[in-house]
Amino acid sequence: MNWYENNNMHTNQKIINVTKTYLPDKEKYKQYIDEIYANNWVTNNGPLVQRLEKRLADYLGVKNIVLVANGTVALEIAYRTLGLKDFVITTPFSFVATTSSLVTNGLLPIFADINPHTFNIDPSKIEDSITKNTSAILGVHVFGNPCEVEKIEQIAKQNNLKVVYDAAHAFDVQYKEQSVLNYGNISTLSFHATKLFHTIEGGALIINDDDLVQKARYLINFGIENSESIPELGTNAKMNEFEAAMGLCVLDDMEQIQQKRKTILETYQTELRGLIQFQEQNDNAAQNYSYFPIVFKSEEQLKKVQKALNEQQIFPRRYFYPSLDTLSYIEPKQYCPSSRNIASRILCLPMYADLEENDLKLIIKIMKENI
Repeated sequence: MNWYENNNMHTNQKIINVTKTYLPDKEKYKQYIDEIYANNWVTNNGPLVQRLEKRLADYLGVKNIVLVANGTVALEIAYRTLGLKDFVITTPFSFVATTSSLVTNGLLPIFADINPHTFNIDPSKIEDSITKNTSAILGVHVFGNPCEVEKIEQIAKQNNLKVVYDAAHAFDVQYKEQSVLNYGNISTLSFHATKLFHTIEGGALIINDDDLVQKARYLINFGIENSESIPELGTNAKMNEFEAAMGLCVLDDMEQIQQKRKTILETYQTELRGLIQFQEQNDNAAQNYSYFPIVFKSEEQLKKVQKALNEQQIFPRRYFYPSLDTLSYIEPKQYCPSSRNIASRILCLPMYADLEENDLKLIIKIMKENI
């Protein structure tokens, strides 16, 4: 077999990734594109962006939502809107953007270790990390599992700190009969193509304070208030109309997307319970079925299972690895043993709405044969 035949055979083999972008009905999307062409308005707070903001606010049960270009810039705008400075206490167990967005904005991440069962930042470790130079707490609802928000709020009030939640995974997560996005000074979302809800690329800020909303809107548009006033140092973080069109289409399908994902998650849980560790869920919250993380007894066991899956063109991901306290550009060096331990043993299995039943059965079969 020559190189071309071998390569072509490989590319024709079905690949199952950890996630797969949900694409809505093409004709429905085209109707929005036709509207964009008719308006000749493609960016700068166009009518579809405005429509999506209103629909999302109603759908999520939040007061104000500001759409932006991606989830990372949503975090950066949050820090600048709140005027954060110096030290920010955050979690070492998250996607790298949680930390890198701090560093690129001149803020110093101070890591508080995680609860090894919930994978979220441990409030008791937050208290131990506060100094006179601390300006904020940056929590992450890891895999959509809400943090201990009341404890974090209490700590923040006692120490006059701002609270930002990286809620990239927490779209449509309800906590005590309201959106978890309503907690903290600002919550941010990612609408990347791999997320439960997406706008191709995109993100959002959820802000209860109307004055802060106005400031955030200046910041995402170069700091411009109007043609004669630039009151803030801003950037270009706007969502465009083509992305908003995708979001409007996907939002229509959210019920069926979540129901399909719920079925997959419950199948995983039923078949794998007792064999591996699951994430401990917040008792006061409902899941949104974004991810299915599992923790193995050892990294060696993880690698064995991962190799067996990869050989069948199944590609789970080591979310989140490595632990962010090991990043080379973080100073001072910090050590978070629980985060490092979980990061070395965790794997997210394929999870998306149109994961076929036979593929799901194959994943579970390989798992059981190799655990």
